[in-house]
Amino acid sequence: MLRIHFTTAADLWNVRIRQEPHPLWEVLLSLHMLQTDQGAVLFDGWRRRSRAVLKPSVHMLTRLARPKGYSPDFLTPADDSTDLETGLEVLQATGRAQLRTDMELLAAETALPGWVVGLANGEADVMRRLADGIREYHAAVLQPHWQAIRSHIRADRNKRAELIVDGGMENLLKKLHPAITWNAPVLEVDYPADQDVYLDGRGLTLVPSFFCWQKPITLVDQGMQPMLVYPAERTLGWSGVADDMTTAPRPGSLVALLGRTRAAVLRTIADTPCLNTSEVARMTGISLAGASQHTTVLREAGLVITQRHQGSAMHKLSARGATLLDRR
Repeated sequence: MLRIHFTTAADLWNVRIRQEPHPLWEVLLSLHMLQTDQGAVLFDGWRRRSRAVLKPSVHMLTRLARPKGYSPDFLTPADDSTDLETGLEVLQATGRAQLRTDMELLAAETALPGWVVGLANGEADVMRRLADGIREYHAAVLQPHWQAIRSHIRADRNKRAELIVDGGMENLLKKLHPAITWNAPVLEVDYPADQDVYLDGRGLTLVPSFFCWQKPITLVDQGMQPMLVYPAERTLGWSGVADDMTTAPRPGSLVALLGRTRAAVLRTIADTPCLNTSEVARMTGISLAGASQHTTVLREAGLVITQRHQGSAMHKLSARGATLLDRR
């Protein structure tokens, strides 16, 4: 469990949401996605095309940005710029103390190649190679889709802004993500590690991310500006690849695509909006755990929207889900 403690009133006032994608967070989290088979409906087309154009320099990045476990905090500096080059300048200026701490944390989890010693010492040529690798990766894998990524992040931010207008900052925190619970003055996040973050008047930067998968993520280093990166809502067909559901499916393809049970869950949510997970389980005749798993997959595929209401996760059909059902 991750617990973010709002220790002063100023912390609540100083919650802000980025209006543009964070280039280095998208680099890191897309590297995670590239090394897995998660989110097949959303990302398989992008993965196939990206893997075909990757350069050898990506191997340096994948040794640091593994799909599971710790990724060094210095790869995602608390820089507010929307420009990749500015972010890379901040990254290359990382102090040796932080580099060594980050590399020690990474070495505790996995064996590392010899060049990491130069990285931990902040050697200029190694830092330059790392920056060049990130630049090449971004140009090949992310830049062709950057406008689509920006559009999704802006749409997500607008949606969050409406929550603030409708019910204040606490309304935003309550409905930010199904894995998040607001128990004032603590924001509790379902998280793989036990971690407490004390804001101490610094506020919290919320970072909607296109490639963040399933659950929010934060930095380990509590000395950095507190950030909470969370998954933005995505739509099918975003990458422009033909098999990303950009063409009309054949009759019966909904079951072929989703599986019989998941297709039934989607139809149930479409027929009866604002169901909680227990109701989905009862109406489809599956277990509560099964209903939770299926609604999670549908939500991450952009077919279902989930919001918390009085402690329950409530599900409704998204615009993309409605389009898919209309075209089945």
